[in-house]
Amino acid sequence: MRWTLKPAPDKEKIEKLAQDLQVDSTIANVLFQRNIETFEDAKNFFRPSLDAIHDPFLMKDMDAAVARIETAIANNENILVYGDYDVDGTTSVSLVASYLKTITPNIATYIPDRYAEGYGVSYLGIDFAHDNDFSLIIALDCGIKAIEKVSYASEKNIDFIICDHHKPGPEIPKAVAVLNAKREDCTYPFDELCGCGVGFKLIQALGVSRDQTIEDFVPYLDLVATAIAADIVPMNGENRVLAYYGLQVINQNPRNGIKAIIHQTKKTVLTITDVVFIIAPRINAAGRIKHGNYAVELLTEMDFDSAVEFAASIEIFNADRKELDKRITNEALIQIIDNKEEERFSSVVFQEDWHKGVIGIVASRLIEKYYRPTLVFTKSGDKLAASARSIKGFDVYNALEECSEFIEQFGGHKYAAGLTLLPENYQNFKNKFEAVVERTIDKKLLTPEITIDAAIDLSEITPKFFRIIQQMAPFGPMNMKPTFTSTCVRDNGYGKQVGADKTHLKLTVFQGENQKTYNAIGFNLGAKMALVNDEFDIVYALDENEWNGRKTVQLLLKDLK
Repeated sequence: MRWTLKPAPDKEKIEKLAQDLQVDSTIANVLFQRNIETFEDAKNFFRPSLDAIHDPFLMKDMDAAVARIETAIANNENILVYGDYDVDGTTSVSLVASYLKTITPNIATYIPDRYAEGYGVSYLGIDFAHDNDFSLIIALDCGIKAIEKVSYASEKNIDFIICDHHKPGPEIPKAVAVLNAKREDCTYPFDELCGCGVGFKLIQALGVSRDQTIEDFVPYLDLVATAIAADIVPMNGENRVLAYYGLQVINQNPRNGIKAIIHQTKKTVLTITDVVFIIAPRINAAGRIKHGNYAVELLTEMDFDSAVEFAASIEIFNADRKELDKRITNEALIQIIDNKEEERFSSVVFQEDWHKGVIGIVASRLIEKYYRPTLVFTKSGDKLAASARSIKGFDVYNALEECSEFIEQFGGHKYAAGLTLLPENYQNFKNKFEAVVERTIDKKLLTPEITIDAAIDLSEITPKFFRIIQQMAPFGPMNMKPTFTSTCVRDNGYGKQVGADKTHLKLTVFQGENQKTYNAIGFNLGAKMALVNDEFDIVYALDENEWNGRKTVQLLLKDLK
């Protein structure tokens, strides 16, 4: 691991902020690093307000989108709400469809089959719309590159409204409206909404003529918060406000589907991390193992007992997903070793029987072992399909653009993308991708980096200090949980490796003459037990541990040396 201490902001400014807020200078320093520089900034950060939600009509094409939907409602047209099969797509569809059903009964939903249709808008989906007399399709979390598909629909007298957040290509589809804050000609003040966030702006805009205020839309924010967490979009600006209120809905009055998932886990209060690791994988498992429709049915179910039954089925899909992901990861690791590819700058692996639903997870697992840009391919019809994942600081989308001569289709973000190619192009693509990564990557990026907010003494960790850190949640990109380093700490002699295969580290640490001890847990750091025999330095975040009804602060170790 590379330990990088963030540069400390101007000392006088920090002292002033600390004084204004009545907090210590470490807290002021952490806030400054999040661009919170004044009392007003801090107030907006610690007390997110629904007033900070932007006017949806600031988004280009929003007026056209709303006008077309209103016409469809007035004319009793059938509207098909179409979305991708991942968490962002299925929550978007659930959100927009459940709102539209409060206005008109002529609403149906469509999630493409991961295997038969693949990612995004499909010809099969458009044919389904045509055969069933739908004259308007609202595409969510996809569609920004569906140039030919939108033309095909238009020949069949089907209009499109696209709500997407993926990077647009050089041409925008000729739809009735294309809502995407990443469009170069869109001046919407925040361009990091997820797909469900764009869907939320659409229903918010539809509510204006119905005299609905932002408060009327708060019940939908459990879906938006789930999508924000799962899609790993920046946790600042409008996203942070939506996630903050969405978490409150999840914890106080969630829709039946989310309540049913929580009901199975026996959790009482969920953080954004719980949403990422408990709710999102279960919603995702439906599209990965069976069909994304299951997730939409779960998330729109009005009867709690039925939702519990859906959640139980999805729990089985999730268990199957875990098994598959473990097996395929092992096969991929063996392939890398057998092909003597441990020293490359990228990992590109392929096996035709790998389950398409888990290759994205497998790519992330491979990065845990070989920290470098990674693609995992499987057979999909007569083509090969891959999930690409990247490492901090390297834009995999740009790298794929450089290999486009060998690719049939691709789309995504800086750190995650999907693509298809013809089998005969696989080896050429693999060679080219490796060459592009080797040429363009800053070699230091190949060592994982821990960015540290501040160096502190353990004695600074008081109940008040911890309470303020907790109030900085929800955490995510651009507002990560603060990370600290403390030097020359010792273990009290009872440190040990824990876990079934001794992979984790459990320590009780103290520093200098101060004999106050702090419990520390280091997941997957068991191999570093040898460093614990004398003074050592640690990097950690702060966490709350609950044992026998008693809550204590513990250090969540990220590394030690």
